[in-house]
Amino acid sequence: MAYSEKGIEKILRRRGFKITPQRRSILSAIARSREHLTPAAIHRRVRTEHPGIGLVTIYRTLELLAGLGLVCEMHAGGNCRSYLMRRPAEHHHHLICSDCGTVVDFTACDLGKLEERLARETSFRIDGHLLEFVGQCRRCRQKAGVKTC
Repeated sequence: MAYSEKGIEKILRRRGFKITPQRRSILSAIARSREHLTPAAIHRRVRTEHPGIGLVTIYRTLELLAGLGLVCEMHAGGNCRSYLMRRPAEHHHHLICSDCGTVVDFTACDLGKLEERLARETSFRIDGHLLEFVGQCRRCRQKAGVKTC
């Protein structure tokens, strides 16, 4: 179960952040979506309620939420990112279709030994990781006439 709007608001308040009408609208837009949303898509949805809201406000709020681990941030190539409500205590990864942008979340992945080895070999202190596989989903392969398994 993903964090709820009210749950995130409580966490933000406990950490000393204000719940502005704009932040509440951004949270609502993300919470209502079942798919990862880009900042531009969130901006389009929030502008209906707050016509004067700027894209900078969207980016700052998303940076705050992602930094606190309250939303899932996905890198979809280049500087493009998208966001979805995070499920508490669930670390997950992504399969991303390079044609249509479909995102599939998956959790079955144990990278603990790899992290340990990399930390040991490079003297890095690893604080976390993102794992994303990019390719074509079944629907896009079928559209392109590629035989699927």
